[in-house]
Amino acid sequence: MTYVPPTVRRSVRSLRWQSQAVLLVLLPCTGVWAILAAGQAWQAGDPAVWQAAAISATFTALVFALRAATPGGALTGGLITAALYLETPGWHTALWPLFALFVLTFAATRFGRSRKEALGIAEEKRGRRASQVAANLGFAAMAGIPLAGALGFGSAWLSGRAALVAMLAVLAEATADTLSSELGQVLGGEPRLLTTLRRVPAGTDGGISLAGTLAGCLGAAIIAAIGARALVLHAREGLIAGGAGIFGLLMDSVLGAVVERSGWVNNDAVNALSTLCAALAALWACQWR
Repeated sequence: MTYVPPTVRRSVRSLRWQSQAVLLVLLPCTGVWAILAAGQAWQAGDPAVWQAAAISATFTALVFALRAATPGGALTGGLITAALYLETPGWHTALWPLFALFVLTFAATRFGRSRKEALGIAEEKRGRRASQVAANLGFAAMAGIPLAGALGFGSAWLSGRAALVAMLAVLAEATADTLSSELGQVLGGEPRLLTTLRRVPAGTDGGISLAGTLAGCLGAAIIAAIGARALVLHAREGLIAGGAGIFGLLMDSVLGAVVERSGWVNNDAVNALSTLCAALAALWACQWR
């Protein structure tokens, strides 16, 4: 939950359609692809379909039991988990950085909760909604959807490895965003608005602090390192993913300070756009590796 100036609260409530748009853009594509991929795996006798189902169900139950998400949010996370595993089956899977993301963000959200509640900026106790989960993780699954086609038809621009780097960049950005805001609110003191450098209340859209920014960058680096190891990426590709994640974090602050604070977009739209920026930055950088 973020601080919203009273003058734009009504506007923010009127922008709930953007959260629904995030769901409508990301979930159907991910769901249809996962069903098709699962069907192909079933016909081929590939155990990945059963493994994806078991892992997804376990992750959904864990998230719900820990109250890290609402029922809809947990199911959304389960769908994205299944898609990521079907895109990267086996031990070398994107689920390793996803699991690291969950551990880091869950701990950061709970850290200093009493102080956050006193400031009125603590996340809801029922956990993240489906739109929040989709906004943060949806493009990670979407980045991997062209993977099968790229491997099968040999796309010159979007190689399978580039898709993996983009996927990892999204997970790095999502981690960085959560850590920078959640830890910065507790450790960073009074933040400054990115566009003007004026002091603003904790939780203000576009507000940044040194501690929060460093925490976010460290989180992106951890996810990139774990993901590069798990997905067998080159060190340069891991650096690209981490750098793109940090770029996405910067874009999140810019969008928050300029358009979200003005009441033009809501937080779900900003998060989705920021992860998309991270993915696109990674794809662009992969052309020059």
